[in-house]
Amino acid sequence: MTTDQKDPASLSFEDSLNELEKIVSHLERGDVPLADSIRIYKRGAALKARCESQLKDAQLEVDQIVMGPEGPRIEPAKIGS
Repeated sequence: MTTDQKDPASLSFEDSLNELEKIVSHLERGDVPLADSIRIYKRGAALKARCESQLKDAQLEVDQIVMGPEGPRIEPAKIGS
């Protein structure tokens, strides 16, 4: 399997998730030599971390949107709540 070796930090959520899904599918087939499996798994772990980070950032942004009488408004995120 050849993966696009762009830095996961430069990938969009959708690109990261798409590549991660391909990696999982490839590894599930079980036809990958051990050394390649380890390399691919490491890439998958980096992509998973990227997706989790992007989802956390998106959740914080959504959490800041508050509905007021005039409609949605943005408030600073409450850290630690």
